[in-house]
Amino acid sequence: MPRHSFLDSADQIVTQPSPSSANGMQPESTPHADRHPSGDLDHADHAAVNLDGGPRVVDLDTAGHPVDVQAAERAAADFLTALGIDLDREERRATPARMARAYAEFLAEQPFSFTTFPNDEGYDELVLARAIPFRTLCEHHMLLFSGTAHVGYLPGERILGLSKLARIVGYFAARPQTQERLTMQIAKCLDANLHPSGVGVVLEAEHTCMSERGVRALGATTVTSALLGTLRADPRSRAEFFALARVPSSPGPM
Repeated sequence: MPRHSFLDSADQIVTQPSPSSANGMQPESTPHADRHPSGDLDHADHAAVNLDGGPRVVDLDTAGHPVDVQAAERAAADFLTALGIDLDREERRATPARMARAYAEFLAEQPFSFTTFPNDEGYDELVLARAIPFRTLCEHHMLLFSGTAHVGYLPGERILGLSKLARIVGYFAARPQTQERLTMQIAKCLDANLHPSGVGVVLEAEHTCMSERGVRALGATTVTSALLGTLRADPRSRAEFFALARVPSSPGPM
């Protein structure tokens, strides 16, 4: 019986029977070392580099602003003092510095090389990485939201190194975000650099700006999706993606 291949977090390969599979072949990924990246891919439009017909690498990086931790520490002290927090207590004197370092670490991007390989076997079934954990900051309140991402694509002429699906999520999550934008950035990055037949991304997250303040809807989950190509246009492909991602519902194209 033909089978699909997909990842279930932590790069663990899982197989599942699929009656709609045409060939049942699984993609092969070649181990490789990440190179130090350069350039900007905020709009996911870089051209790939062909290395003698082998792996094709696109460096993902951003021309980010330099981090001034000392300025952040001073600002944190002013911020906490303005909120009436006494920083003269011994246990709080280093709090502004800790706060500045924590945010700097949290927002440190992890550039990587987006490495693809020829799809020599002609694999044309869904490749899905499921339950990729992520966390980022809501840009409206600078409060944490976190959850899991399910990212898949229908291969074209090239396939992607499997760990890169998780790295893409982490790369775009390392900046203040909205969940909607994060979802589209991941999908557009895959589409622009891999040129697959289709791309599907679903994010499920809990926002502390909603659960810990305001309405205080503890446990409420926000689900966003981005579908491109065949996964958007073909109802059966779309339904298959949502079924393998184990998302409760399969919304149609908007």
